[in-house]
Amino acid sequence: MSSTTQVPLNQEQQPQRAGTSFVRSALEWAETIVMAVVLVAVVFTFLARIITVDGRSMEPTYHNGDRVLVTKLAGAPQQGDVVIVVNALEEPIIKRVIATEGQTVDFDPQQGEVVVDGEVLPGSTFGIEDGITFLPDLPGQVLEFPQTVPEGCVFVLGDNRGNSTDSRFVSVGMVDLRNILGKAVFQLYPFSQAGFVS
Repeated sequence: MSSTTQVPLNQEQQPQRAGTSFVRSALEWAETIVMAVVLVAVVFTFLARIITVDGRSMEPTYHNGDRVLVTKLAGAPQQGDVVIVVNALEEPIIKRVIATEGQTVDFDPQQGEVVVDGEVLPGSTFGIEDGITFLPDLPGQVLEFPQTVPEGCVFVLGDNRGNSTDSRFVSVGMVDLRNILGKAVFQLYPFSQAGFVS
C-alpha cells in the first residue's frame, strides 16, 4: 500500500498573498476616489458652480435660498439670460441680462417698462409682472438714461424691479463680461422646481 506524502503548506505565504491582494485593491479604490474628487473639483472650479440665491431681488423667478447651477460653458450672455455677477457689490449678485453691448437702454415712466433700442420690453417678456419697472428717484445714486451699453458689457436688472440694486444704480452700472461668473442653466433647489432654466 502506497502512502501519500503531504507537503505542509507554508502557512506564512498564504496570509501574505491575501494581505497583498487587499492592499492592492484598497490602493486601486483610493486612486479611483482621489481621481473622482479631483475631477469634481475641476468641474466645480472651472466649468460649473452651485450658487445659493441670497436676497429677494430676483423674485418671483428665484427666492432667497434657491440653488442654481451656473456655468460659463453656456456661451456669451444674451438678453433674457440670468447671470451671476461678481465684483459689482460686496457679494455676488444674480440678475437678468436686459441689453448687450451697443444697445441703448431707457425707461418709459408712463408704462413702467424698460426700453431697449426704442422698443418697450414688457415685464411679461421675462415672466414677471408688466408695468413695474421704474427708474428710482435717488439723485446721485442712479445713472442718467438713455445709456448705450459699452463694448464688452451688459445691462442687468433684477426681476423684483422695485427691490433690486442693479445696472440702474451707479454702484453696479454696466457689467463687464469679465465679471460674469456664468449663466444659470439649471435650478437644483427647491426640488419641486428643479429643472433647466428656460
